[in-house]
Amino acid sequence: MQFAIAIPTDADSWRVVRRAEELGFARAWFYDTQMLSADPFVAMAAAAMKTTKIRLGTGVLIPSNRIAPVTATAFASLNKLAPGRIDFGVGTGFTGRRAMGLGAIKLADLEEYCRVVMALLRGETVEAEIENKTRLIRLLNPELGLINTRDPIPLYVAASGPRARGLTAKLGAGWIATAGDVEGAVAAMADMRELRRSAGREAEPLDAVVLTGGAILEEDEPADSPRVLAQAGPRAAMLLHRAADAALAGLPMMAPMPPAVAETVSGYVELARKFTPQGAHYLENHRGHLMFVKPEERPFVTAELIQLTTFTATERELKDRIAALADAGYTELALQIVPGQEHAIEDWGRVRRAFA
Repeated sequence: MQFAIAIPTDADSWRVVRRAEELGFARAWFYDTQMLSADPFVAMAAAAMKTTKIRLGTGVLIPSNRIAPVTATAFASLNKLAPGRIDFGVGTGFTGRRAMGLGAIKLADLEEYCRVVMALLRGETVEAEIENKTRLIRLLNPELGLINTRDPIPLYVAASGPRARGLTAKLGAGWIATAGDVEGAVAAMADMRELRRSAGREAEPLDAVVLTGGAILEEDEPADSPRVLAQAGPRAAMLLHRAADAALAGLPMMAPMPPAVAETVSGYVELARKFTPQGAHYLENHRGHLMFVKPEERPFVTAELIQLTTFTATERELKDRIAALADAGYTELALQIVPGQEHAIEDWGRVRRAFA
């Protein structure tokens, strides 16, 4: 099991990425959430020049943000700065789109986007639809060395539901899964294995990433202490944000609602109904998403919610959970690091050494 970090993108994210590299983390995933954080390609370029070993990936890129040729060129440009260390993580879009009041893109559009980007990175001439017209396109001057299309750039698809996992299996891509508990992660892996068998990919190795967040508890530390709330609270608040989107905009929950926190979540939804401007609840709902707990949502980010939706436990308990993920077939644990809590990678680095 290798360890990675996932970060809300900052123009100088290279500082925490370089420290992660020193601690033995294998990869850094950069959020593509244009309404909340910095541009991932800018930050990844800086990190590429400040590091030597750690892999750098979009975690995850939203296709509707950029046309496919622009994305292919951006990845090939990064690949010149960090040859063979670049990963193309992609998904249908969550925060980056919901923060504008939009739902996810269609899986068919995601599949087409991946087809075009990966073909361009292989140096192929590919048919693509640009501005509602079909055109043949390719990267025209790779021989000049302005970009690097020689070193491969692997594809990873973020897939939470069965249809998205089916597409991941069909493409033979790496898989980025989200999980707050071991039981759900193990069930998702079983489904992915079946889908890969159906797609004829059973014999191929699967690079499976669990994207999660949490905090390492000190003995007798409550799960909603100020420190834990700062580190794990933003991840737990995701459930609140999803519930508000479902109730007020009809968008899918993407994950089941734990019955134990149904009343807490309902209380937050009632609060979200009052967000202004009316008709644009998403502006306040997604402010601080995966970065900090807003004062008004603090009463709803309870110790129980944190324990149910994040990897928050003592070091011994977390090691047992991570070992169970490895036994299930996951190859990487990507831990969300929130702004102002970058020092948490020191604690997670201690856990990582147990799996080296």
